[in-house]
Amino acid sequence: MMKKILFVMMGVLTLLIGAYPLIYAFVESKYTFLGSKSPELLHSMIWKTAFFIHITFGGLALFVGWRQFGRSFRTQYMRIHRNIGMFYVVAVTLSSVSAIYMGFYANGGLVSAMGFICLGLIWLLTTLAAFAEIRKGNIIRHQQLMTYSYACTFAAVTLRLWLPLLKNITGDPMLSYLVVAWLCWIPNLLVAYFINKKTVAI
Repeated sequence: MMKKILFVMMGVLTLLIGAYPLIYAFVESKYTFLGSKSPELLHSMIWKTAFFIHITFGGLALFVGWRQFGRSFRTQYMRIHRNIGMFYVVAVTLSSVSAIYMGFYANGGLVSAMGFICLGLIWLLTTLAAFAEIRKGNIIRHQQLMTYSYACTFAAVTLRLWLPLLKNITGDPMLSYLVVAWLCWIPNLLVAYFINKKTVAI
């Protein structure tokens, strides 16, 4: 029962954060994340394109990836599972590459930039490795790598949970952002590690 409750809670969070890009259609940029960026950066077509690719495909990967972890769903609808999986891989590839590029322009300088760039690289590599393993028929390794991949995807949720909490604790928005650049994904990977310990080690 507890697993089902957690699974549903994750689904609600992924739906809410996955729909996050929609705010840019209804809210002025100055009241969003874009309001923290310099005018010079906002005039860069490359950066803005990367930003919207990242949030759009990242949101889609977050939502569709959650459903892939339902065992009964995988068993009963294998063809749909594979199609969603292909879409997830494409979405993560587009979003992670964009995120790596954007990481070089992260607020807070080198510390936050390295945090987000590392996240983007691990996200991309674990996803592509998971795809390669299923192509070879290695189901267990595929599942474990996808668990790591989705732990990175879920950083979109944990970032938005940790950041306001850290701001309240420290009273320092910039320090909070530097910390959350690492905190939003490292604990997620640790959770994924313990989940994967239940199966054959990678």
